[in-house]
Amino acid sequence: MKKQKKEYKPIDLKKIKTYPIKKRKNLVDIGQFGKPVEFKNINKFIDSLPTVLAADDLRKVIDNIVKAYSKDRQVVLAMGAHVIKCGLSPIVIDLMKRGIITAVAMNGSGAIHDYEISLIGETSEDVSNCLKDGTFGMAKETAEAIQAAASVPEVGLGRALGDKILKDKNSYKQHSILAEGVRLNIPVTVHVAIGTDIIHMHPCVSGSDMGESSHVDFKKLCSVVSDLEGGVWLNVGSAVIMPEVFLKAITVARNLGRKVNNFTTVNMDMIQHYRPQTNVVKRPTTHGYSITGHHEIMLPLLRLGVISNL
Repeated sequence: MKKQKKEYKPIDLKKIKTYPIKKRKNLVDIGQFGKPVEFKNINKFIDSLPTVLAADDLRKVIDNIVKAYSKDRQVVLAMGAHVIKCGLSPIVIDLMKRGIITAVAMNGSGAIHDYEISLIGETSEDVSNCLKDGTFGMAKETAEAIQAAASVPEVGLGRALGDKILKDKNSYKQHSILAEGVRLNIPVTVHVAIGTDIIHMHPCVSGSDMGESSHVDFKKLCSVVSDLEGGVWLNVGSAVIMPEVFLKAITVARNLGRKVNNFTTVNMDMIQHYRPQTNVVKRPTTHGYSITGHHEIMLPLLRLGVISNL
């Protein structure tokens, strides 16, 4: 005789135990971050590369970004959280300040790491150790801050969290991409997948607030993508979330009759995955490039190539 199947109800998160973020040991701090330096002769190095395969693709990507900038077109950075964890926030912020990057879109974990950097100058807990005793992701300040931002109506999660970082005068706000977006009036959107981020385990977090604020950001990104003609879309370090978001944003733009046909897409990652290759490089455009390499090397190199050409 078969046993009656157990009925599973939503678990109650009210008894979840949290702790102050300052008690957490982190793997990344701002002392490890890269620096946006300049080299006058970098053009000679770029020109010395072979005109074949990835070297030629890198040269073409640099040229397309320069053309987009010179014609006042969009250069959008869609990024995963590892861009921040690899110490590249100063590189991204420099490109924003120069007006080269015109919009940023990140996943939920990107916002988490950006906020923690702004708050304590550190991020990235030791997951393997914290997972053993159930303390993984339980730093309370991160969840409380992002929930507070998500509860602000009609602003969007990225803008609201950037506003909060500045309003609260977080000690390391100069390293925040979200805060820099507010200062420069550049769209920085956050695209959340419920259940993927540490904050979703916290009792203070509202799924309805998180979903609504992220949906506002999706609609903002659709407006940005609607203006992508002649521009560049860079997908850096996101294997699933941002490629999927991009495909839907392109669909919305074209469905509404916007001309978004002639633009360049680039996927930069340590390895090439199915979704970025399909949803970023191949399906949306005929001008797609794949640059394989470590973010902490390739993004600074791309930046130098672009600013030297400008």
